[in-house]
Amino acid sequence: MKKYYKWSLIVVGVLIVIFIGLQLLRMQTKSHSPEATATYDDGNVEITVNYCRPYKKGREIFGGLEPYGEIWRTGANEATVFETSRDLSIDGKTLPAGKYTFYTIPGADTWQVIWNTKEYGWGLNFDGTSPFEREFDILVVEAPVTYLPEVVEQFTITIGQVKGLTLAWDQTEVSVPLGL
Repeated sequence: MKKYYKWSLIVVGVLIVIFIGLQLLRMQTKSHSPEATATYDDGNVEITVNYCRPYKKGREIFGGLEPYGEIWRTGANEATVFETSRDLSIDGKTLPAGKYTFYTIPGADTWQVIWNTKEYGWGLNFDGTSPFEREFDILVVEAPVTYLPEVVEQFTITIGQVKGLTLAWDQTEVSVPLGL
């Protein structure tokens, strides 16, 4: 019976150490790419985008750190989450009110902007690949790239009446009109 208690305590101790280690790792990654929320509320519709904001830190971002033609979680750490309180008209298509995981596929001239119905906890699997599954896409649109004269050091998402949903990082900006 003493052996049972001894092993139980060891197992519980190991689980506590793993839990604490994961929390410390999470806090460490958040210090490099802090959480942010982009919001829009005009009394008719509420839109929120929860994401993490990585820094450029002298790196080549698009076509480098984030390769062209590959799925990007559109931020860092956890998967980016887009939520709207009412249906939106985007590029002549309807995005129903709801909560979505938000992805992009960067390109040199255009990006694919993707709303996916499956909720993903973390933005990447342990092997560094994306957990993204195409069969859960509810809306995919193409958006043109605008090159900015100034560098945006920290990845930024904004939502506004004029440009709609805007993603900006390094010298790249992509805007998707939301039909607000």
